[in-house]
Amino acid sequence: MPAPRLPSPLRAAEDERFARRGVRLLLKRDDLIHPDLVGNKWRKLAPNLAGAAGRPVLTFGGAYSNHLRATAAAGRLMGFPTVGVVRGAELAGRPLNPVLERCAADGMRLVFVDRATYRAKRDPRVVARLLREAPEGAVVVPEGGSNAAAVRGCAGLGRELRGRADVVAVACGTGGTLAGLAAGLAPGQRALGVPVLRGGFLGAEVRALQESAFGGPAGTWSLDDRFHFGGYGRVTPELAAFASDFSARHGLPVERLYVAKMLYALVTLAEEGAFAPGTAVAAVVTGRPDPDTGSGG
Repeated sequence: MPAPRLPSPLRAAEDERFARRGVRLLLKRDDLIHPDLVGNKWRKLAPNLAGAAGRPVLTFGGAYSNHLRATAAAGRLMGFPTVGVVRGAELAGRPLNPVLERCAADGMRLVFVDRATYRAKRDPRVVARLLREAPEGAVVVPEGGSNAAAVRGCAGLGRELRGRADVVAVACGTGGTLAGLAAGLAPGQRALGVPVLRGGFLGAEVRALQESAFGGPAGTWSLDDRFHFGGYGRVTPELAAFASDFSARHGLPVERLYVAKMLYALVTLAEEGAFAPGTAVAAVVTGRPDPDTGSGG
């Protein structure tokens, strides 16, 4: 398995939307860590896979889950069986989308469940039923890979950025990356999470993850819930145009479902005067576009 590129590069991005406010923008290129386990997927999966020690892995995700795709790729590269529990029983009889098709090509067995079952994926009875149909000895990794081990893995991201930025922003799905990032930063730095889902539930999730990983709150962090663009998987024409423009300005392939929303948030916050002059803001690029779907964060 190719070795990860750590620490990931940190590069300055000259952008007048920040410069005219006296703010310096940096891009933390976690998308360059590994060709198959991109960005926060490496940081979250590596400790979980070490704990699995070659046993089969059962995990969860939606139809366009980058976590499922990364887990399937890890299984192919490292030689262990994978099972992906996919939200949406109605998808079982349909052609696979490019993400799930790639999962299947990497050897992942896909199990489609109804949405009520998926919401109950933490219920021990549901997990036990799924494990009965999985390869013997399978280890359960939660949705998005977010658990205590993953959060501790993501603390390495914060440690790589100590002394390099005042504010570090990251897009959030399950909250594990933000929980670890904040813990790894030095005092005086703060982490900013940009949720890509609606609902306002993520703060409680981050607090619970830090409790399980570190025994209590760790670091300084906050959330800005205004930039989900309608919810997970939603990409409006405005967001797509923004991503294309940012890519043209900086030569960065901008993933739409996560990274574009976080970058849009930072541009908006800069224009609102949310960052004091002299502030260095680092944007964590957690993924790259999928050539077929534009997803990948």
